[in-house]
Amino acid sequence: MIFVDACFGKETDYTPVWMMRQAGRYLPEYMEVRRKVGNFLDMTRNPEVVAEVTIQPIDILDVDAAILFSDILNLPMEMGLPLRFEKGVGPVFDKTIDTEEDIETLDSSADEKLEYVYKGVKLIRERLPEEKALIGFAGSPWTIATYMVEGRGSKQYAKIKKMVYSNPMMLHRLLAFNTKETIEYLSKQIEAGANAVMVFDSWGGALEKEKFFEFSWNYMREIAKNIKSKYPHIPVILFSKGVGLYMDEMDGEFDVVGVDWATPIDHALRIFKDNYTLQGNMEPTRLYSKTATKEAVQRIADIMKGHRHIFNLGHGILPDVPVENAKYFVNLCKELTRRG
Repeated sequence: MIFVDACFGKETDYTPVWMMRQAGRYLPEYMEVRRKVGNFLDMTRNPEVVAEVTIQPIDILDVDAAILFSDILNLPMEMGLPLRFEKGVGPVFDKTIDTEEDIETLDSSADEKLEYVYKGVKLIRERLPEEKALIGFAGSPWTIATYMVEGRGSKQYAKIKKMVYSNPMMLHRLLAFNTKETIEYLSKQIEAGANAVMVFDSWGGALEKEKFFEFSWNYMREIAKNIKSKYPHIPVILFSKGVGLYMDEMDGEFDVVGVDWATPIDHALRIFKDNYTLQGNMEPTRLYSKTATKEAVQRIADIMKGHRHIFNLGHGILPDVPVENAKYFVNLCKELTRRG
């Protein structure tokens, strides 16, 4: 698989490419499935639907990897926090983690209740072309904890950051719990057929540098170390958003580091060199313009020529991007980097 080879720094015929949120609302085929099912959470809990929408970008865009269609919040939902999606707000937990006792009530077998995810992984791997990789994923312990404490998306992160400074031991306890469950969750995805796994740290950038390493990065490193010890043939990808200035101290037993659009790719390359494969990092809104897309892809290709790289966006594709522009991006990445 070209994607897996690139994760491990092996030479490939061209630089592989996929996009975060590639199974989603910009695809009419996805919207048709969602119209029939009606509820996003119900989609994630239906293995047949999961398989269908995960494979759609492979068929339509010819990306080199499929990423499991799911949500990072399915795991805390199965820990015992009822989840709903509110229009104009997004995901909401009406029950939140406020005390030590709340942590004690969490279900420590949550990973076992996600059988619908593993069935979806198995179906996808059975139907996916052999040369295409399947990426499993989970949210980082910090990002999941932030949702569990705040109850929803946040701009200030007041509740969770209050815990960082006023009750760090309680937060470490919650993060350790999340880490254990995440390791089990990713391990079961691998056992079901995932060819790589990715940890999304969407809110790592909410923390100042010292606290980022204490409350986020170190737990992701623990996940990577554990997965690599059990599955050395499986690439592990870590992606923290908004932490470009912290990269000089980011290391560990992983294979790929995601680079967000706000971090210059040459900055990341200077720091990581070829110790890890860099994944990213085109600004997603460039996809509104083929000219802007070509400019960015050419620049990134020039910088990363001869270095370990996987093309991707620096965050998820937006729902109103024309499908033709997404196809153009994928084809251009392959065309400009093809060897020989």
